[in-house]
Amino acid sequence: MIRSFHLLVAGFALAALAGSAPAAAPSPNLVIVFADDLGYADLACYGAKGLRTPHLDRLARQGLRFTSFCVPQAVCSASRAALLTGCYPNRVGLLGALGPRSKTGISPHERTIADVLRTRGYATAVFGKWHLGDAPVFLPLRHGFDQYFGLPYSNDMWPKHPDNPKAYPPLPLIQGERTVQEMPDQTRLTRWYTEHAVRFIEQNRARPFFLYVPHNMPHVPLHVSTAFRAKSARGLYGDVIMEIDWSVGQILAALRKNQLDDQTLVVFASDNGPWLLYGDHAGSAGPLREGKGTVFEGGVRVPCLMRWPGRIPKGAVCHELACSMDVLPTFAALAGAELPQDRVIDGENIWPLVSGQRGAKTPHEAFFYYWGKALQAIRSGPWKLHLPHSYPHPEPSGGAGKPGKHVSRRIGLALYNLETDLGETTDVAARHPDVVRRLQELAERCRDDLGDSETKRVGKNVREPGRLPE
Repeated sequence: MIRSFHLLVAGFALAALAGSAPAAAPSPNLVIVFADDLGYADLACYGAKGLRTPHLDRLARQGLRFTSFCVPQAVCSASRAALLTGCYPNRVGLLGALGPRSKTGISPHERTIADVLRTRGYATAVFGKWHLGDAPVFLPLRHGFDQYFGLPYSNDMWPKHPDNPKAYPPLPLIQGERTVQEMPDQTRLTRWYTEHAVRFIEQNRARPFFLYVPHNMPHVPLHVSTAFRAKSARGLYGDVIMEIDWSVGQILAALRKNQLDDQTLVVFASDNGPWLLYGDHAGSAGPLREGKGTVFEGGVRVPCLMRWPGRIPKGAVCHELACSMDVLPTFAALAGAELPQDRVIDGENIWPLVSGQRGAKTPHEAFFYYWGKALQAIRSGPWKLHLPHSYPHPEPSGGAGKPGKHVSRRIGLALYNLETDLGETTDVAARHPDVVRRLQELAERCRDDLGDSETKRVGKNVREPGRLPE
């Protein structure tokens, strides 16, 4: 396996809790706000121009801003599977972006963050985009959540799709496991999710809760309420970001109103980088190369903010590598919950990084970048090795809600030092053959563990997704 000692570490999680997480009584409330296709440079605290994000900037001022927080695949379903299970999506068999009436989805044998926290008496809810299968057996109420309201997949998977409208049925809005509307007014989605989130906080203020708010925005098609239309200098895209910022502000206000600030860890991140194919309806990766659908940093490195007053230092910045898979083990440790003992969990408890412990370093010896089943890059420390692969590049990009065209580009074996070359512009493989060799050895271990379609390898430690009966 990638790290053969993973299960041993999981087994000692509770024993190590006192040294790795604060003693919190009662158990902390845990909140994740997850944007869709938000770029690394789309918030003011990450250098965005032309829009205001005061509430998200407040999270950064009052807590921690990561500069090297990654997702393991730059696409919707795979990214969400990683967040909720703490595993590489290849390990749990969930890749790409699942469409309507998918025959596959999250396995009933996987344990989500909600499943783990429920063992500690947490109330759990998800309001927003699910995208781990739309059949009832795949929906949130079967995977640890008490409440669900939202879209089961991406908001462009509907009969108004600009390229392929006949491919999709009417878009369902689901409450629990029942469709309550078809083709809902998307200008109201962000507000609806926010109202549900605030109500859930008020209803559960006397017990620990896990609240997951995966917004559909700023995934195309962009929609914003009248309150935020034409409010930014970044056009409709900027308006949408401002409404997401407002949503975070409403959640923070609800925590403060219910005197829960000091008992609550709030996490804000994105599922992947910007969908550059959509031009002015896409976000910005800033200094990073490429975007969604690639293993370049613009696709997998995302903004991530964490705030817990009194537990996380104010205005902290962490440059160490962390990833979305780390959320589950970290939340489990904070809640005093036990991780599954019978399977590999790829994430690690990053509370030492989050809480600013002196000398804390990334717990990841290596991080592996897949596209589908193909291993395309490996990172260890500052070094990132691209294996030869093709990737999509927008040429030209689109505009006004219409996609552009993709061309296929190819990169050969290439080594980058991300500390000095964040944009992955200068290949230094010839200067560091020893580094290339070490990363290739890590890649070989990964192929044995998770597989690799490029070399026709089947991983020894992958698990099946959920499947509907034929």
